[in-house]
Amino acid sequence: MNFGQVLTAMVTPFDQNGELDLEAARGLVHYLIANGSDGLVVAGTTGESPTLSHDEKLRLFQFVVDAVDGRVPVIAGTGSNNTQASIDLTKEAEALGVDGALLVTPYYNKPSQEGMYQHFRAIAEQTNLPIMLYNIPGRSVVNMEVETISRLARISNISSIKEASGDLDRVSQIITETPDDFTVYSGEDSQTLPHMSVGGTGIVSVSSHVIGNEMQQMINHYKNGDTAHAAAIHRHILPLMKEMFAAPSPSPVKEALNCIGVPVGSVRLPLVPLNDTERASLYKVLANHQVGSDEAAG
Repeated sequence: MNFGQVLTAMVTPFDQNGELDLEAARGLVHYLIANGSDGLVVAGTTGESPTLSHDEKLRLFQFVVDAVDGRVPVIAGTGSNNTQASIDLTKEAEALGVDGALLVTPYYNKPSQEGMYQHFRAIAEQTNLPIMLYNIPGRSVVNMEVETISRLARISNISSIKEASGDLDRVSQIITETPDDFTVYSGEDSQTLPHMSVGGTGIVSVSSHVIGNEMQQMINHYKNGDTAHAAAIHRHILPLMKEMFAAPSPSPVKEALNCIGVPVGSVRLPLVPLNDTERASLYKVLANHQVGSDEAAG
């Protein structure tokens, strides 16, 4: 399924007490839709899913579905390393009206390829939602092989993958070995344009919180054949993309949003806010990005 070309892995706003701030979430949803997001991924890694309780995830899913009001797809992060828990959360999210489910490779317990296949198949069999697989070996310590992805892509409602290995050869192979309607999204912001060049569908992005419009412009220029303009935008936004991961995410992007007047609060432990050095570096990149951004986007 094609959820769009720029999907934002939405941060979860917290108030001063570290609790869910749903009013801030409402403002964030409206801001993202108005600024380049074709779809929203809720309670993914960028949404600090490891520190959200089951109840908080359900409250967040329901609230975002209501706030979006059908304008863009809402994809719920319902995957974990507990197959039954993932089934339960996916079914509950489906009942709340989300448009898809993001299922990460099981982390920490290090399943085999067959174990991963059976895990995802078991969840898919219990929902009608389109499923986006999420391969991120840097966080999960397991890498889903292309053969496993190809097997899973034959299951009717497993319709896409967020591929965050950073390996463009793998991306090419996945596209070759899966059905034509199986969509392949990059999970690496800085590889958005290279990913598109080998046939990828789009990006599930952190940086799009801040530069969603520029990312849309870059992809559209590329798709319209103006590769030189697309490449110029890529080079212009690359430093900001890199800065979003200069400290553990989502600390930088939350700081950036607060800086530009989109309040989202801080992060929950074990993540910590940016220190003074990191904050100064981020502010410098944000300031540099504003200079000449209109010219680059032209």
